[in-house]
Amino acid sequence: MPGHVVVVGAGLAGLSSALHLRGTGRRVTVLEKADAPGGRAGTVRVGGFTADSGPTVLTMPEYLEEAFDAVGERLSDWLTLDRVDPAYRARFADGSGIAVHTDAAAMEDEVRTVCGAREAAGYRELRRWLGELYSAQREHFIGANFDSPFDLLRPELVKLATLGGFGRLEPRLRRFLRDERLIRLFSFQALYAGVPPQQALAAYAVIAYMDTIAGVYYPRGGMHAVPQALAAAATKHGAEFRYGATVTRLEWRGARVVAVHTAEERIECDAVVLACELPDAHRLLGKSPQRALPHRWSPSAVVLHAATDRTWDLGHHNILFGAAWRGTFDEIVHKGRLMSDPSLLVTHAQDGLHYVLAPCPNLTTGQIDWARVGPRYRDELVRTLEARGLDGFGAAVRDEVLVTPVDWGNAAGTPFGLAHTFAQTGPFRPRNVVRGAENVALAGAGTTPGVGVPPVLISGRLAARRINAVRPR
Repeated sequence: MPGHVVVVGAGLAGLSSALHLRGTGRRVTVLEKADAPGGRAGTVRVGGFTADSGPTVLTMPEYLEEAFDAVGERLSDWLTLDRVDPAYRARFADGSGIAVHTDAAAMEDEVRTVCGAREAAGYRELRRWLGELYSAQREHFIGANFDSPFDLLRPELVKLATLGGFGRLEPRLRRFLRDERLIRLFSFQALYAGVPPQQALAAYAVIAYMDTIAGVYYPRGGMHAVPQALAAAATKHGAEFRYGATVTRLEWRGARVVAVHTAEERIECDAVVLACELPDAHRLLGKSPQRALPHRWSPSAVVLHAATDRTWDLGHHNILFGAAWRGTFDEIVHKGRLMSDPSLLVTHAQDGLHYVLAPCPNLTTGQIDWARVGPRYRDELVRTLEARGLDGFGAAVRDEVLVTPVDWGNAAGTPFGLAHTFAQTGPFRPRNVVRGAENVALAGAGTTPGVGVPPVLISGRLAARRINAVRPR
């Protein structure tokens, strides 16, 4: 298929789109304002370490495989993925712990040991339900383009409805489990989608499926190795990358973009994929979203990257739950306040390197003076870590980088994008095509299907499909 496509943004969505477009014969130029690919899957230097600045694990590597396969490459030739087992280690305020295994028998044994036989039977039923939920969503909800709400009227989505996918997450989990620790363990993932578990659609239990059943992986070399490999494969197959290239405007002829302008050059094109932040895409398009309700953004996060001179008994991924639960979500989502009893994600990427993430209000919800509050909150996080078993953490820190909402550089200061409320899910999420723009598609966390490494990889494929459906002129 002839034609030149310009992809704006070399994050995971833009890279996926570039590979899928090259796989269909399109000439592709990728413009990226940074000096390297990756977008949110970037790096930060801490005490001689190169740390992941964004996602710290990979789930559903088959979507990554799809991107390489589009140009005839094999994932295994570009990346080595190590399975993380257990996928998580959870510690609770009562001092108990649960290791989350993706193997069914191992996890059932863990639940039986910690929570009892009744909960083990409930877990077995939950696992079956999560598998059915994912099967109902994979191709026709997660992996589909939507043109109208009527696209929901598919047999698979009727199946999703009968599974309770359009109900609420936490009440659905309570049909299987009673132990509050397990409820938390299989529902906290909703916060990645920007919604408290009590309010999230049960369909988003699919994130728990990805984490706790499909498996968690870590690429050798860190998560940034993923965009580097994708960009290298795209380059091998003829895609051109221009870094340090900030797009300033799109040149239109009628309803079609005919060129993309940077500060240095004008690049003629037949189509464009905007794989950049949603507000940046709207600015370039000169179009504001036509919605009855304003966009609602996910909570943000404070991240402390710490290089330490000692280690603790930690897995790769660790969830340190506080005693509070419901109220903490209300604090960050609705009241714009810091969690009074935070639950923390602690990633032990390598010996001496720790990544501590605390959910917090975004810049729209919370009017917090981060220049003043940030250092104090860092100290509070260290005290919390020490109280939850990482004794001497503060004294062991040799170098650190603190990231607050003002540092993310994303809309509303959140790396998690638009919240997955019902009004921003499926056909109600910003579409990846734009009314009045015949040859433009969107990709990334702000559009279909949503936030997370697997969804943004899918979004690149869906955007490429949109572009390939455009009639040439």
